[in-house]
Amino acid sequence: MTLDKIPPESHNRPTMPLHVLQHPVARHYLTRLRTADTRPALFRRYCHIVTTALLFEASRDLPERPVQIQTPLEPMTTHELEGEVVVVSILRAGLGMCEPFTEILPRVSIGYLGLERDEETAEARAYYRKLPPIAGKRVFVVDPMLATGGSALLALDQVMQEAPAAVSFLCVVAAPEGVHRLHTKYPTLPIFAGALDRQLDERKYIRPGLGDFGDRLYGTGIGP
Repeated sequence: MTLDKIPPESHNRPTMPLHVLQHPVARHYLTRLRTADTRPALFRRYCHIVTTALLFEASRDLPERPVQIQTPLEPMTTHELEGEVVVVSILRAGLGMCEPFTEILPRVSIGYLGLERDEETAEARAYYRKLPPIAGKRVFVVDPMLATGGSALLALDQVMQEAPAAVSFLCVVAAPEGVHRLHTKYPTLPIFAGALDRQLDERKYIRPGLGDFGDRLYGTGIGP
């Protein structure tokens, strides 16, 4: 699986540490997520697949340690992951991205930040917080849609206060405005996205986007 930085000459594209999946399988399932008639059960499955791709790319630098094992044929020295990873999910849509982490990583804890966007101002407000110990650990903050960046920035501010070893932000779709807002405050923050879309519209929804991720994930309404 390859991962490319957006080239500087790309139209309306940031040149900061934004990494966009370039794998055809990931693009295929992102297309299925965007398709308006994809039902919630399949939407959740496709979210799982795209998140798994993001996880493998974002975790390339996780620390390892050498171990001695016995294969069916002989002993050998190999490697295993070292240390605990923390995933911080921005509620509610971020819940759809948690399962691949708990399935794949051997030592992972999950934190939750309840953030809600005011539909008139498009700004986020916090209503819930439950975080595991973060100090000195690798943290992945997950939210499917990086639009204005308000919710993501509020979540990152709370995570950074806990002195993590390193933080990455993972999303399914990002808007240039959200990427710029995060990197204005955290210039070196790695952002891993399934796609970088064109822009935000007048209601601050990502275009072309895929609608309201939470509603489509849980079947609670028809997003724009």
